[in-house]
Amino acid sequence: MPNRKPVESWLTDMDGVLMHEGIPVPGADTFIKRLRESGRPFLVLTNNSIYTARDLHARLSRIGLDVPADHIWTSALATAKFLDDQHPGGSAYVIGEAGLTTALHDVGYILTDTEPDFVILGETRTYSFEAMTKAVRLINNGARFIATNPDETGPSAEGALPATGSVAALITAATGKKPYFIGKPNPLMMRTALNTIGAHSETSAMIGDRMDTDILAGLEAGMETFLVLTGLTNEADIDTFPYRPTHIKGSVAELVDLV
Repeated sequence: MPNRKPVESWLTDMDGVLMHEGIPVPGADTFIKRLRESGRPFLVLTNNSIYTARDLHARLSRIGLDVPADHIWTSALATAKFLDDQHPGGSAYVIGEAGLTTALHDVGYILTDTEPDFVILGETRTYSFEAMTKAVRLINNGARFIATNPDETGPSAEGALPATGSVAALITAATGKKPYFIGKPNPLMMRTALNTIGAHSETSAMIGDRMDTDILAGLEAGMETFLVLTGLTNEADIDTFPYRPTHIKGSVAELVDLV
């Protein structure tokens, strides 16, 4: 990209960039170490809303990636930030796990199934028909519909699992109301992350393994983008999209010298 300013701040996806199927990508530990030593602002991003930042810090530490909790930004944190800005001190009926409920509690939200301001759908491994039915009825009664991320499937050892986007589609079909998705590829996820570390898009870069979420969100947020080929996208896939990353790299190990 011509006339691009030097990168001073970094955002990076987690799954497919730093780790793949629970195993660290070779060179990811060195990249994180270099980022921390450089003092440059950085955040590790994930659309997964199940875990708190402290949970993710512990999970990453177990595989040798030392990412402090305050350098992790989840779709749950972005959702809580959005709601605190838009409708502070509100109430919500939540389908999700501790990552989402903790983030909402931390911004002063009340979690209730009695006339909530919002229905908030996040990731969980225990989607229940009862909870989805309650969400449908609350939305039909006027609650506004928010979802943490649009991912339709999630990974597991046995194969793909239905995720937030799939359940959101079910609720939309039953209510006629589409949710506002907070996570990638919504550039809001990037902008709230950049604001959290006091960074500017024109001097920041996004690293990701998916063209349709990471790279698109970075592009729309005005950032330099790095696609790495250690996750869901291979080089043959790139030309099927109407946009391109700024750079294509084999893995995050090739970015160590840029920090």
